[in-house]
Amino acid sequence: MPGLYSQSLETPIGLLQIVFTDSALRAIHFSEQPQTAHPGNSELLSEAIRQLQQYFSGERQQFDLPLDMQGTPFQKSVWQALQAVPFGKTASYKDIAVAIGNPKAVRAVGLANKRNPIPIIVPCHRIIGSNGKLTGYAGGLWRKEYLLNLEQEIR
Repeated sequence: MPGLYSQSLETPIGLLQIVFTDSALRAIHFSEQPQTAHPGNSELLSEAIRQLQQYFSGERQQFDLPLDMQGTPFQKSVWQALQAVPFGKTASYKDIAVAIGNPKAVRAVGLANKRNPIPIIVPCHRIIGSNGKLTGYAGGLWRKEYLLNLEQEIR
């Protein structure tokens, strides 16, 4: 198993703990305080930080990083569908269920969305309720609202 490395990054929505392997981004966690850094592949870390900073400053709308997402085949299909939701747009949980060919799996899509290990880069914040309202977000609804507003301002 490859080594796991991590680094904190201060952003407008608080600290993000970036976790990566020798070759790919593994996770991003919302953090209340800096974690102990475990530096590794500095080129990959530098690129992830650069792309996230560009996103928050309005200079980047898509990410280009190798991802190593750990989950079930169903979760991975949901996370892949999330990446197809365009910058500045939203989709409903039902839209994602239909996109993965399982229109009755709306609740399961919601659970997979909640377990997305790489928020922001895999844009689970773009998924809203069928009624157009913001629904849960692992990082808190205020972060989801911030990210959606950021994308609307840039678009």
